[in-house]
Amino acid sequence: MAKVLIIDDERPIRSTLRDILEYEKIAVEEAEDGRIGIEKFQKNSYDIVLCDIKMPGMDGIEVLEKIQGINPDVPVIMISGHGNIDTAVESLKKGAYDYISKPPDLNRLLVSIRNAIDRKDLIKETKALKKKAGVKTESPIIGSSSAIEDVRHMIEKVAPTEARVLITGPNGVGKELVASQLHKKSNCQKGPFIEVNCAAIPSELIESELFGHEKGAFTSAIKQRIGKFEQASGGTLFLDEIGDMSLSAQAKVLRALQENTITRVGGDKEIKVTPRVIAATNKNLKEEIGKGNFREDLFHRLSVIIIEVPSLKDRKDDIPVLIHHFLDQIANESGASLHQIDGKAIEYLSELDWTGNIRQLRNTIERLTIMAEGSITVELTKKYA
Repeated sequence: MAKVLIIDDERPIRSTLRDILEYEKIAVEEAEDGRIGIEKFQKNSYDIVLCDIKMPGMDGIEVLEKIQGINPDVPVIMISGHGNIDTAVESLKKGAYDYISKPPDLNRLLVSIRNAIDRKDLIKETKALKKKAGVKTESPIIGSSSAIEDVRHMIEKVAPTEARVLITGPNGVGKELVASQLHKKSNCQKGPFIEVNCAAIPSELIESELFGHEKGAFTSAIKQRIGKFEQASGGTLFLDEIGDMSLSAQAKVLRALQENTITRVGGDKEIKVTPRVIAATNKNLKEEIGKGNFREDLFHRLSVIIIEVPSLKDRKDDIPVLIHHFLDQIANESGASLHQIDGKAIEYLSELDWTGNIRQLRNTIERLTIMAEGSITVELTKKYA
């Protein structure tokens, strides 16, 4: 059964819509203002939202933007008795699925709702097919807390520029997702997005990985290799965990950034490269500079813009949203039915100390879905979280 959230400050409108939708076998929940609507949306799963544009406090456009930040796959139909062509256009530009004036034409409203639900089902099926085919789908930045809204704002502002970005934050907060979004929204989005995990590559191989090597440059160099800087030309090169890079490799990266040229290991030819470089680290690079482990000149080259991704303890308001997102994501990936979770289980999870951040939370939700035989209860959560 489809589930709809109605956000409207007029009780008669909510009651009328409820009667109509329940007659059509659609489950309904109500919220009398935008703030309550967002709280319900964070804690529950809905197939569609009906939202009034003109409400006291948080208006419909602001509600729409927050819903887009929490889960952009849920269609939002805007309804207003004070509407005109300008508000209709604005709401559609912001991502609304449809705009209907009050009093609503009931037939048109029902058609719009059915089409919106069909669209949501199609999106879900498409993601499942892509997963089955091995195609990676872009994960949105989930949440509406002020901390994550600041990150989203920085991405929107910085992505279209050519400025280098340093992304900081502890392990598991989603730094690679921020880098991916910067690329996706940049002017080089049609170019490649090349990622290098500097912590996972032995120090003696990092230079070959980044700059490539010529045949015979060393014992195992049986053929020429193109490095990541060359591969990323015209696109984005993401240097993840750059704080773990050796000092010798740092010196060559600095030269590449200064001169936009590299030299392959074992070669002497200068090769022009043009990637936009984004770096990330879980270390305090200023402290590493003081210890002699990181070059200060490279730090300044990389940190034209610094985006700090908050830990989960600094955005606990987003935990219920993330839980529902992961439940939906895991159901799509496994092809299993979507698990429901008790409100008390969500409250319990929201109070835990997530030292592994979002990665740890996602793993916990997956474990709970495996162990649950039906709804995820607080008892089950206390046992396996």
